[in-house]
Amino acid sequence: MPKSLILVIFGASGDLTMRKLVPSLYQLFVKNKMPERFAIVGAARTAYTDEAYRDYLYDKLKEHLPEEVFTEEVARDFLRHLYYHAMDPAEVGDYDGFKARLESLDKELDNPRNYVFYLATPPRLYGIIPQHLTSVGLNEGNAHGTEEIRRIVIEKPFGYDLESALELNKVYTSSFEEDQLYRIDHFLGKETAQNIMALRFANGIFEPLWNRNYIDRIEITAVENLGIEGRGGFYDETGALRDMVQNHLVQLLALTAMEPPAVFNSDTFRDEIVKVYQSFRPLKDKQIHEEVIRGQYTESMVNGKQLKAYRGEDKVDPESRTETYVAMKMYVDNWRWGGVPFFIRTGKQMPTKVTEIVVHFKGTPHSMFTPDCTDCHIPNVLTIRIQPNEGTALRFGMKVPGSGFDVQQVSMDFSYDKLGGVPVGDAYSRLLEDCMKGDPTLFTRSDAVEASWKYFDPIIKAWKEDETIPLHGYPARTWGPKEADALMPERRYWTNPCKNLTDTDLYCEL
Repeated sequence: MPKSLILVIFGASGDLTMRKLVPSLYQLFVKNKMPERFAIVGAARTAYTDEAYRDYLYDKLKEHLPEEVFTEEVARDFLRHLYYHAMDPAEVGDYDGFKARLESLDKELDNPRNYVFYLATPPRLYGIIPQHLTSVGLNEGNAHGTEEIRRIVIEKPFGYDLESALELNKVYTSSFEEDQLYRIDHFLGKETAQNIMALRFANGIFEPLWNRNYIDRIEITAVENLGIEGRGGFYDETGALRDMVQNHLVQLLALTAMEPPAVFNSDTFRDEIVKVYQSFRPLKDKQIHEEVIRGQYTESMVNGKQLKAYRGEDKVDPESRTETYVAMKMYVDNWRWGGVPFFIRTGKQMPTKVTEIVVHFKGTPHSMFTPDCTDCHIPNVLTIRIQPNEGTALRFGMKVPGSGFDVQQVSMDFSYDKLGGVPVGDAYSRLLEDCMKGDPTLFTRSDAVEASWKYFDPIIKAWKEDETIPLHGYPARTWGPKEADALMPERRYWTNPCKNLTDTDLYCEL
């Protein structure tokens, strides 16, 4: 961690800053994980003084932090490090005054021009801000003969398709080096997402089975029990594929499918991630029709409450064809995974909020205890829960006590809330800390972005150009279109998860 640093947040009055970034930085401050001398500068068009901005953030911290974490004295102490600079990030003429403000803070902090720029802005500004920073020399990391920190953090989506992603990469690489670019995916900051690697590579019992010989299929689910929550303008231009699948879900797939790096560092880890992306089996036109299911939630009545259809949401086109649900079948064509299907899905207005990976192992070759039954195998299932009720559960067959040899599934589980009070770290806190330290391991590299878009671009083009591809409706708070069930092999079904990871055979918390 550098001794001093200025972190600039463009989009400082926006929802992401209030709900995630500032509370996460507060938690780093509480744990003494911020630099010795630091300032956080909010930059946006809204007119605030430093004091007015601090007062506003105090209320937001109180709203978004758990009661046991927030204290008034610590909050006031933290907020003394926050400043505000009113500017229009889209106007190049505003950057001279912005640079002067940073230089003034440099003198106060004895900061040797160490800057991290965080783009918590609408995506349309992602290609504009780096060019304007360059116009006033704020991209240069050693302009005065010293090693000055210059890093820029970009939120998703990084581009809207392959062409725009390539253009955006050109903009950034013309002003910054690759090691200055931090494309953030908060899923990789989650403790349980990182634990996928520990589960696989730190245990001798899983990795020998982690291949096509022993695994039947893998499901990756990331669903929410809310609608678009006032983000109609953004979401109607984006959709579930761009918002969740192209980045979050394929990142989880890559963690599940990657080969073990020879040594663990940022380069070797990200090399293996890219290899998975490059192994995705390309989808042909017929497969886009049959193996990629898109849906959009319709109105429904749940517990006496009328839920809106997506087309009835604020700032959404009444005839919108934007998908709020995607389910698809993917293959990773390499030696380890040849022939194993990966089923991924995401959706808004589902019955519960869950992100998990479910690994279905192949059944025994012979059903010894039920010889007259053709499909009575008790397959082993490993569930890796990212959120909520974070943890891991392994289901396997055991004999029911008493006469005979009836076998049923039982569960062996671990959840993070049983770790003796050790809290699960905040994803943004982890990633912000890594960025300030200069550790890019959990951030997406440009070649991974391009490889991902190369795979998904044909789907986006087909949806845009082929009117015969259906958009299926599904009632809000259901598990999506029935057509998604047809993706599964015969006598196989989606795992519709409960909010609770364990004891799902006894009760289901939705």
